[in-house]
Amino acid sequence: MDSIKDRLPASITTDRLELTTPTMAHASAIARLANNRRVHEMMARLPFPYTDADARFFIEEIVPTETEHCLAIMLGGVEFIGIVGLSFGDDPAPELGYWLGEPYWGHGYATEAAIALVAATRSAGYAALRSRALLHNARSRNVLRKAGFTEIGEATEATNNLAGQQMMLMRLEFDR
Repeated sequence: MDSIKDRLPASITTDRLELTTPTMAHASAIARLANNRRVHEMMARLPFPYTDADARFFIEEIVPTETEHCLAIMLGGVEFIGIVGLSFGDDPAPELGYWLGEPYWGHGYATEAAIALVAATRSAGYAALRSRALLHNARSRNVLRKAGFTEIGEATEATNNLAGQQMMLMRLEFDR
C-alpha cells in the first residue's frame, strides 16, 4: 500500500546542495561534525560525545525506519555538511528537523535544505508540517520562518537532551 511517506523523494537537488539518503560512506563525516558540543546543545536527540558507532547506528537503525525520512545534506553533491529530515509520530503533521556541522553555519545551507524538503513534502500531499527550536536559538527559528513556518507558542521540552528547556513550537499549513 502506498503511503504519503512513500511519495517523498529519495534525493533532492538544489542550487548548491544534494539531499540524499545517508549511507556508510557518510559515517565518518557525520561522526566528525556531530561530535561538537555546540551542535549537541541545540539537538534533542543527538548524543554527545558522538562516535563512529553512533553514526553507524544512525545509518543502520534510524534512517531505514518508517518513523523517519532522513537526508544527508551534501554541499556540491560531494561534501557532507549535515542532516535534514522528517519524523513521523502520532501527529498527522510530520516534524521537520535538521542540523549542520558548525563550519557550515551562517551560509544559508540549512534554509536551502529546509525549503527543498518543505517543497517535496507539499508535493507528496501532506497538509502541514511542524517543527520546534530552542527559544534562544534565533538562527534556527529564522531558518524555519524562511521555510514558511510560523511561531504558534512556547513549551517546555519534556524529554531527551533538551529536557526542561523552553522551545518555540512552529507550524506550516499548506494551502490546498
